[in-house]
Amino acid sequence: MCYEVGCIIVVCMSSSVAPSPAARRVFDWRLRFGLLSLVWGFSFLFMKVGTESFAPFQVTLGRLVFGTAVVAVAMAVKRERLPRGTWTWVHLAVAGFLLNALPFSLFAFSELTIPSSLAGICNATSPLWGMALSLVALSEDRPTRRRVAGLGIGFLGVLTVLGVWQGFHGLDVTGTALALLASLSYPVGWIYVRRTLAGSSHSHLSLTGAQLGLATVQLAVVTPLFTSMPADFPVVPLLAVAALGILGTGLAFLIQYDLVAEVGPTTAQMVTYFTPVIATAAGVALLGESLSWSTPVGAAIVLAGAALTQARPGAATGTAEPVRRTRERDKATTQARTPAGT
Repeated sequence: MCYEVGCIIVVCMSSSVAPSPAARRVFDWRLRFGLLSLVWGFSFLFMKVGTESFAPFQVTLGRLVFGTAVVAVAMAVKRERLPRGTWTWVHLAVAGFLLNALPFSLFAFSELTIPSSLAGICNATSPLWGMALSLVALSEDRPTRRRVAGLGIGFLGVLTVLGVWQGFHGLDVTGTALALLASLSYPVGWIYVRRTLAGSSHSHLSLTGAQLGLATVQLAVVTPLFTSMPADFPVVPLLAVAALGILGTGLAFLIQYDLVAEVGPTTAQMVTYFTPVIATAAGVALLGESLSWSTPVGAAIVLAGAALTQARPGAATGTAEPVRRTRERDKATTQARTPAGT
């Protein structure tokens, strides 16, 4: 399972075309990997700055508008058409809600009361939720001792981040719960898409453009019902929302798919483990957020557990067949954050 911190699912279809060798030489994949880590890590900071002047639903709507615009431009350049079929659009509407509208909104609401660094760390629990859910919902994901151990270690890390031995003293339970629910929404959406859209004849770009567009429509309907028009549009928060959409949603999707096509989903998903580190560093350095010892220690435990849950059968023994099947399954469906997130 490959989880996006920036919070979009990428369905890699057989019609997808890998980047040209020339493009690879000009922009080394390591540079794109680092850029993606920075973009998703800073997405939580952008959300925090945006919610200082705009309502969470407004931040999410702006994010989706800008992100959809980037993907729409990419579709126009590549002359991609929107997918056809009533059920395809129904499934994409559900995917847009579970993978975009819902988690983006929950994260925005959570950052009203919790630091952006904590939201970024909560986002790193998505692989843990996904592991737990896949054992029930996906018959091909068989539990192993290593993966079950990773699940237990990961949730021990969550308890460490929350400071459970202190009775959650000084922690906003509601905000933290919203961030964790946002992280849970991603694997739920991933499983839904894997069951309904994997193997579709439509291109990944076409499906994602439609998915983001439908999520934008959902927020466009909801936002006026629960918010009023802002009295003004401060420059810095507005730029933060624009960056959140253009970089953290639109551009991040394009970069991640490019990485998956070039180096494979296993390497591309490693960005998940850098994002909370960058989110924490950005929150502390630029927003002056406080940081207790339990936060980085717990985050490290969470990431260690998440890494174990991604271990695949056959990796340790070196057998080729399980690895081949794993790669084929991962290429069928790759969830790429996010994330932030997101």
